[in-house]
Amino acid sequence: MAPFCAGGINAYEDVRAMGLFRRKKKEAGPLCSAVIVAAGSSSRMGFDKVLAELGEEPVIVRSIEAFQQAPGISEIVVVTREDLVPEVARLCQQFQLTKVTKVIRGGESRTQSARLGTLEAGRDMPLIAIHDGARPFVTVEVIEAAVAQAAKNGAAAPAIPVKDTIKVAKDGMVEQTLDRAVLYAVQTPQVFDASLIRAALQKALDEGIELTDDCAAVERLGMKVVLTAGDERNIKLTTPVDLLVGEGLAEEVLL
Repeated sequence: MAPFCAGGINAYEDVRAMGLFRRKKKEAGPLCSAVIVAAGSSSRMGFDKVLAELGEEPVIVRSIEAFQQAPGISEIVVVTREDLVPEVARLCQQFQLTKVTKVIRGGESRTQSARLGTLEAGRDMPLIAIHDGARPFVTVEVIEAAVAQAAKNGAAAPAIPVKDTIKVAKDGMVEQTLDRAVLYAVQTPQVFDASLIRAALQKALDEGIELTDDCAAVERLGMKVVLTAGDERNIKLTTPVDLLVGEGLAEEVLL
């Protein structure tokens, strides 16, 4: 079998040519591509968290499954590290994630990886949803709410109210206490007009701005982002403690 990573962002063409994935027919309603970004080094976890198993399924599979089931999602592009492309492609086939059309190599930063994913999304798709591959408990309801709002307003993201008191500090000294009533923790997927997010991410890269949040890219252009209902279970797995929490959530789902 030919290697999957021989040709940059087109490296997955080998897999597509072999017929392992087929593009779904277009459906009524907003057409949205999902870009699943899973190209990080997992340095804080100490191992490849996207391949870690939760309830007998790898994290990356769980992260994709809700998009597979969501009616508003027409195709899925997975962005991962070059060395993980063959394994992630194999898992997509094994778990019959038929909406996955491409598994591609990411860039040196999250912003670069997100940008590469948006370039590979179908040009006939008016919306693009960008999701953290390390958020395996996203639900169809969270996805559909964000897609619907983005179709109306151009940009939307799920969020939950902040529970803790947030303080701004410098050199260990508190400078300001923020009003918790107006603070939200933003999750993914973050959904955008396709042309808008492609241009916003490119502008950030051109200006040397690295972002941890795709909403920030369109906010820099003066675009307003509508917040939709998030889910407390839609956690991001960043540290080993998060994985322990995730194992508990996975067991809860199986009950």
